[in-house]
Amino acid sequence: MFDLMKDLWLFLKERKKFWLLPIILVLLLLGALIVLTQGSAIAPFIYTLF
Repeated sequence: MFDLMKDLWLFLKERKKFWLLPIILVLLLLGALIVLTQGSAIAPFIYTLF
C-alpha cells in the first residue's frame, strides 16, 4: 500500500501534476463514505446524492 502511494507521489512530482491530488483525495473520501455507510440507515440518503 505504501509503495503505491510512494509511486503515485513520485509520478505527481515528476510530471508536475499536483492538480490531480485533490481529485484523488475526493474520490477516496467518496469511496470510503459509500463503503462505511453501506449497512446503515443513512445509506438511502447518501445514494440520493449521486
